Amino acid sequence: MILLQVTGQNPPTFIFFLLLFIIFYFFMIRPQVKKQKNENTYRDSLKKGDKIITSGGIYGKIQEIKKDSFIVSIDNNVKIQIKKSSVSMEMSKSINKS
Repeated sequence: MILLQVTGQNPPTFIFFLLLFIIFYFFMIRPQVKKQKNENTYRDSLKKGDKIITSGGIYGKIQEIKKDSFIVSIDNNVKIQIKKSSVSMEMSKSINKS
């Protein structure tokens, strides 16, 4: 109903806001959604033995995979549990190359 009132009163303003939304979508929203989807795919592809870096800067090796977390070995006999979302995709890819 509000949309009809706005378009009935001042169509150029509505068109301006529509164009502004389209620009925001293609330059800000869409790339962020795409990046998030790539990160989720990466996290789902991790397996036992992969080296990772958390967003907090902790280096480790995956020992066990749970539903929404990893058990990560960070030193001899030292294991921690981290959320899957805390794994940094870019940093982990660089550590696995070396």
